[in-house]
Amino acid sequence: MGKHIAALALFFAAVSAFAGDVTGAGSTFVFPLMSKWAATYYARTGRQVDYQPVGSGNGIRQIKAANVMFGATDMPLKPEELERAGLAQFPIAIGGVVPVINLQGIAPGRIRMTGALLADIYLGKIDNWNDPAISALNPDIPFPDLKITVVHRSDGSGTTFNWTNYLSTVSPEWKTAAGAGTSVHWPRGPGASGNEGISLYIRNLRGAIGYVELTYALQRKLPYALVQNRDGLYVQPSRESFSAAATAVQWSARSDFYQIQTNAPGPNAWPITGTVFVLMQRSAANPSNTKDALAFFRWALAEGQADASTEHYVALPQELVKQVVSYWADTFK
Repeated sequence: MGKHIAALALFFAAVSAFAGDVTGAGSTFVFPLMSKWAATYYARTGRQVDYQPVGSGNGIRQIKAANVMFGATDMPLKPEELERAGLAQFPIAIGGVVPVINLQGIAPGRIRMTGALLADIYLGKIDNWNDPAISALNPDIPFPDLKITVVHRSDGSGTTFNWTNYLSTVSPEWKTAAGAGTSVHWPRGPGASGNEGISLYIRNLRGAIGYVELTYALQRKLPYALVQNRDGLYVQPSRESFSAAATAVQWSARSDFYQIQTNAPGPNAWPITGTVFVLMQRSAANPSNTKDALAFFRWALAEGQADASTEHYVALPQELVKQVVSYWADTFK
């Protein structure tokens, strides 16, 4: 037994020697992609990336406290906040948030929703699946007489930011009642932690509705609803419709890439599209930390783009990648 314990101790000591080469924390939205990147990067380079999916709000706090080498957030910080905190910010991937539901016999993409309808459901103005407002958009679906349970994130969340920013854009009443942010005062419903927590809640509770990044819905086989876009059309949530939303905005390194893409114009745009941003200290106490983290992201934006496609995220356009690389050269000395 003693030899066995000693062998285990040596094993974990060896693992620890390579652990934490790059440390990060934040967005659960990007966790499926970050996990894929970390595994591939380790296989290619032997360098480990330790990423903790604790939510965008916690990721922002962790990088401000310099507890990690990078934070990841789906809510961009404004340039003035970045300057006060001594942080830099750049995009790494684009994805989309979808409403997910638990109704028997409903296939993904069959139910249609408008932004105003989603806002009314989350406000509590519509609380049953057979409400005439839902049936009017979906006349071919026999909705049950079943209470709607609204599920939201309980942690500080960039996914929540994009969701509530969208609702605020399309519903003046939602904007007044709750507004937009990584955390808001929810009018109704239980909360769950992380995209994973929302997914589990929806899967286990009939009549529930929530919101997650598309990859979580696909991996866990959760039916999602189509949402009418700004041009009045219903498009599938996909890499193509996320890309259409991303190309509708103008990116600029001068504003530290601050950009919000919800309710973007264009007939093919998914209305709840969001970008994952990385936050890093402009002048880290240990400059080698900056070098190691940038090496990982340089690899991710070049060789890691195939992983982004596999996980249903949108790779950054090449022109935007060039802007990001130039931004690194100008920002990190």
